[in-house]
Amino acid sequence: MAKKFVIGIDYGTDSVRSVVVDTDDGKIAGTSVFEYPRWKKGLFCDPASNQFRQHPLDYIEGLEQSVKGAIRGLPSEIVNNIVGITVDTTGSTPVAVDIAGVPLSMKPEFECNPDAMFILWKDHTSVKEAAEINELAGTWGGVNFTKFEGGIYSSEWFWAKILHALRNSESVRKKAWSWVEHCDWIPALLIGNTDPLQLKRSRCAAGHKAMWHKSFNGLPDEKFLSRLDPLLAGLREKLYKDTYTCDVEAGSLSEEWAMRLGLSTNVKVGVGSFDAHQGAIGGEIKPYHLIKVMGTSTCDMIVIPLEEAGDKLVAGICGQVDGSILPGMLGLEAGQSAFGDIYAWYSKLLMWPVTSIVSKMNWLDEKTRDKIIEETGDRIIEELSKQAESLPLEDSAIVALDWMNGRRTPDANQALKGAITGLSLGSDAPRIFRALVEATAFGSKMINERFISEGVRIDGVIAIGGVAKKNPFVMQIVSDVLNMPIKVASSDQTCALGSAMAASVVAGVYKDISAAQKAMGCGFEKEYKPDPARAKKYETLFRKYKELGLFTEKDLKNCFKFA
Repeated sequence: MAKKFVIGIDYGTDSVRSVVVDTDDGKIAGTSVFEYPRWKKGLFCDPASNQFRQHPLDYIEGLEQSVKGAIRGLPSEIVNNIVGITVDTTGSTPVAVDIAGVPLSMKPEFECNPDAMFILWKDHTSVKEAAEINELAGTWGGVNFTKFEGGIYSSEWFWAKILHALRNSESVRKKAWSWVEHCDWIPALLIGNTDPLQLKRSRCAAGHKAMWHKSFNGLPDEKFLSRLDPLLAGLREKLYKDTYTCDVEAGSLSEEWAMRLGLSTNVKVGVGSFDAHQGAIGGEIKPYHLIKVMGTSTCDMIVIPLEEAGDKLVAGICGQVDGSILPGMLGLEAGQSAFGDIYAWYSKLLMWPVTSIVSKMNWLDEKTRDKIIEETGDRIIEELSKQAESLPLEDSAIVALDWMNGRRTPDANQALKGAITGLSLGSDAPRIFRALVEATAFGSKMINERFISEGVRIDGVIAIGGVAKKNPFVMQIVSDVLNMPIKVASSDQTCALGSAMAASVVAGVYKDISAAQKAMGCGFEKEYKPDPARAKKYETLFRKYKELGLFTEKDLKNCFKFA
């Protein structure tokens, strides 16, 4: 019997990656990455106002080019035996669509309108709208629709983003018939039916970001939405009631996309999901093991058997949803709004003299200038890590907050800002970098403490993502701060691998996700173990971190009130 292969497609913040995976053992037969050209140019974005938008053409071009690149050169016995495709994306990343499900930004009159683009997960332009949702949810006299979202709705999520776009753009408001998440739109595109009322909506996107719950009979009540803002009146009926887990088939590859990709129309396309949730599957998540996706931000997830979860509500997290990560289990999600992004910010800060001054030194030839800029940029984090690692822990008097992009968990508040305290004339770049790394580790510990204080035990920690794979210095500090061992998944493409596992179930190769994980899992490449002495010292610094957080969040807010 011929081997079966599947394709996992992983849409990240900067690029999309496709992998062709052998369902027998999880080995990758082909892979290709496509960087979004418009995003790379910074189009439709304004970092100063936390506006981050992406054009659907980046996604469409990336879909075609990455899949074709992944299968290029593969023998026909592999290509002809590709049986399934599953897609994961960032989220919440919704877009306004017309009645046929075509994003408004695909139309000439909207091709440069940021509010007609996909509103990226890390866009925080809707802080005001999120605050209004939280205020109304607790005071309107009906069901608190945030209760399964940790009790606090975030500006990173579906309804806040939609409301902000509708308020901000009259033209979008007039032409938007419905709204669709990125992870729902790509599978619909592949099967040739983007009708907003027919496409299958992701359980994880709906439950964690759109306040969907079966006890609500779907999305929040029409009365609630209309009271929030009349602009939302009537939208609920143009969205969805039912949602689907990632082991469900969305349909088969359309003739158009089969031709464009060089595949068969017999290929099954699965319901989409979020990248972090598929990463948890690829990282072999199991009950009561926290899996951390450690990249630009973090997503921290735990699954619990439904019979053990009961009616428990965990406060201040990013939702708890039946089947959102592993079908048949309760998925709980938390995370940090910035992790690797903080290191990237600091690197960019330190690179300013190089990019702004060295680049204009005409006495250097252009090739030399470019080489200096390129090599400095490539090595800066590595060198900072090396120098910071050599510093004695007791010398670190600097304490920082990891809220440069707001706080996701515990208790979402995207209006918060970062802080660095304890600086002196002896505070050099490696010392500040170490404090920033420690701040991200302390943010991780805050998440662990919230789960544990709410009665959710943590039996182990698994790490995936770019930071976990590339920076031992960061990983050791996180292990020391958490005072727990951390296993790092072997796969370089855990999210795409998780999507491939889901695709194998959709295509009928395996009966469920658990069976696919056993067959296609790649295991772990390394385990970081905490140093008891450092872990004890970090308890003192962690207390200082929490004190700084309380001061920043409460006292400074009061100061600004009278500024």
